[in-house]
Amino acid sequence: MAVLMNKKDEMIMRLVHYFITEENYSPIVVNGVKDEIWLQNQDGPYKIIRINANYIHNKEQYEVDLLKIRNVMHQVKRKTLAWSMNTLNILLDVNENVQLENTKNIDSVNLKNVKQIKEKNILETFPDINQKMLDEQGLDLMIDVTNDINEKTEKENKVYESIFKPKKIVVTSILILINVIVFFAMFAYSRANITGGALLQFGALNSVLVQNGQFWRLITAGFVHSGILHLLFNMYALYLIGTQLENFVGKWKFLLIYFFSMVSASLMSCIFNPYSISVGASGAIFGLLGALVYFGWHYRLYLGSILRNQIIPIIVLNLVLGFLVSGIDNAAHIGGLIGGLLISMALGVQKTEDKQSRINGIVVSVIYLVFLVYIVFFR
Repeated sequence: MAVLMNKKDEMIMRLVHYFITEENYSPIVVNGVKDEIWLQNQDGPYKIIRINANYIHNKEQYEVDLLKIRNVMHQVKRKTLAWSMNTLNILLDVNENVQLENTKNIDSVNLKNVKQIKEKNILETFPDINQKMLDEQGLDLMIDVTNDINEKTEKENKVYESIFKPKKIVVTSILILINVIVFFAMFAYSRANITGGALLQFGALNSVLVQNGQFWRLITAGFVHSGILHLLFNMYALYLIGTQLENFVGKWKFLLIYFFSMVSASLMSCIFNPYSISVGASGAIFGLLGALVYFGWHYRLYLGSILRNQIIPIIVLNLVLGFLVSGIDNAAHIGGLIGGLLISMALGVQKTEDKQSRINGIVVSVIYLVFLVYIVFFR
């Protein structure tokens, strides 16, 4: 049985196949549209590609069309927390009297022949498009497009499933247990009277002692708490944040993030509070929040609303409270947050992160840590 496809349908299928399979774009569901395809890739040269088969018959209709594009761009920007958004607007049926003009963040092209694309905007951005565009027609084209897109979607779904499916949480539970054991050991040792001396005996942070060679305090301080409420608050936060991050990044990456953030928090505290006694897991917990921000940014299509409505407000609120309320080591919080962000960049995010970004993250993390060490020990 012969399958007949009109010219515009064939053009759409070839374009969609290329952008999805070769350029890693994904479809966007846009309500109220007909004969249009919307694709997005937050790491692509164009964040959005819109393919429109509707007839544009005059300038007024074209201007209304641009307004619709801007509205969709605004929705995607909010969802993905993007600072900027650019769109390639591919039109397949335009009256020859309508002059297409590039406007702010929207490049419009009238594509008349998909088999040999000559439009400058497309060729400069996607130079291999003519070589990798499917050549089949009719039923063969439909079958190849369907099979290739389904295969790519299946691979991506397996990756996403491996990241987001619930896993057994081990490291977070062990860390909570260690914190609890240390607290009750200190509680028993001090006979329920936890003083500064007891805190120091169990590894509290003090810059002078660290500079005199007691380097272990950079880590042990993160397992010491000054009271039962301090312990309960931090362990509850560690449970909520740690279980999520460990589930997303895995046990070993989580462990590296936690301890790098802890050391970063301790060094920052030594710099800004050199004569104080500092304890608590909150610096490392802020590092976990920083890692969640980095992870959530790369998966913002899935976690964008959580990032915007929950994680970032929690960070901002706690930092503000740290500046307003005495007795809170906000330097440690900031140090942990920065450490968590940087080490997450160095470790990378599955599927979305490239090798160069990880190398940059490693270099910046090492420079940052060396700088803190220099300030604490050699200034």
